[in-house]
Amino acid sequence: MAPGGAGDKRGKLSSSDADAGAVGEDRLSALPDEVLVLILLRLGTTAEAARTSALSRRWRRVWLLLPELRFHLAPDGHRIRKVLLAPNAPPPLHRISVVTEDSAPDSLGAWLPDAARRLSGALVFHRIVPGKEDLASPMPDEAGEGGAIQLPCFEKATRIEIDLGLLGLDLPLAGTFAQLTELALYRVHLRGPIELGDFVSSPRSPRLQKLRIRDVRGVDKLTIHSESLLEVDLRQLKGFQRLSISASALNELNLLKCFSKNQPVAFICAPQLESLVWTDSYDPSSVDLGNLGQLQFRFIRSLGILLFYQRDIGNFPYLMEDITMLPLAEFLTMEVVNNGHNFGPSSFHILRLCAGIRRLSMKLHIIRGLKSACHPGCICDQPANWKAQELSLNRLRKVELAGLEGTEHEVVFLEQLFSWATVLKKMKITFDYSVSKSKGRSRCSCLPRKTKKTRSE
Repeated sequence: MAPGGAGDKRGKLSSSDADAGAVGEDRLSALPDEVLVLILLRLGTTAEAARTSALSRRWRRVWLLLPELRFHLAPDGHRIRKVLLAPNAPPPLHRISVVTEDSAPDSLGAWLPDAARRLSGALVFHRIVPGKEDLASPMPDEAGEGGAIQLPCFEKATRIEIDLGLLGLDLPLAGTFAQLTELALYRVHLRGPIELGDFVSSPRSPRLQKLRIRDVRGVDKLTIHSESLLEVDLRQLKGFQRLSISASALNELNLLKCFSKNQPVAFICAPQLESLVWTDSYDPSSVDLGNLGQLQFRFIRSLGILLFYQRDIGNFPYLMEDITMLPLAEFLTMEVVNNGHNFGPSSFHILRLCAGIRRLSMKLHIIRGLKSACHPGCICDQPANWKAQELSLNRLRKVELAGLEGTEHEVVFLEQLFSWATVLKKMKITFDYSVSKSKGRSRCSCLPRKTKKTRSE
């Protein structure tokens, strides 16, 4: 019989049979290393990428080529170290990200020296504290007790972000972070002889541009001398007493709840400063903000201001007059926590600096259960002649007031506001729920009816 005839059982494969046979072919492994690395990067974590080594001999070395290492809920720092020390692992690494619940300093930081040798990019190191995962969650004072992690010198790192849940951290004794441009320290307890200010100043961090320090303990003073810093953000530094910044390029400085109950002592020399947010204690006798002539106030659509009066303001100096300029705005929102004090004079000062507004929204916040400590001659009445001073809000057409209790201070302010707003078209008043409708109507009876819109909730 001729080959291929009816008696030849082997015959030729049909096209469909050939396609079926090709199904078992490992075409994925034939791809270049660069493509396989991109595939592994999409798996999420380094542990998942490492599991692909079981697929075939070809895959055993591919995950070692990853330019990024990511460990989520890593059980032990020693395992991370083994990965960093894996043979034939080509440096450098562009990113190392570690999220762990480990609380033992010895194992928690075991991998850091090896990471410092291989990293040429970003380091993100977070320790999760159950129930305190959010940075806004306050940490207990005892959280920083125990050992400390030694931070080695990362000569080639460009960005470092560390959150240790208030475990201890020792800054490196020597070395230069030559490529570092961003540093963020969250919830760490700084230990050791090295001052944070020395660490972030130009001699050791010559390229540092952004510095964020939040909920950090062990920093009672911070002295920075930098030619590269552009942004500094300091928040909730417990026990903080003194701040000194000399930064020729700095254009943004934020300070929030750092001095706490301590007398604020600060010296700022930043000739290029454009943005200053100071939400903290302030005393002009001990705080020197230097020349802020570079601060630029431009036109903005909406401006929000918080006026907060401490319950007992005692003999504190009147500082509102230190505010001499505000941005030009169309819409002004004022949040007022007056604790029973007279908010009229300070509100007058704000409105005088924002005389071009078209809309005003003011919300009074009530802290219930506290009695006002306001007394005759209280500083809240300064300046005493505010009602006699001229103010023309000749563009203000709409006003919304909320949270009123019908106090005498509120009525006086409303009367003055009507005299200033000569072209007012609409006013909406919302009283606090504790105010009866009859009392609300009575308090509003003195207002011009053509512009009055009253409401009680």
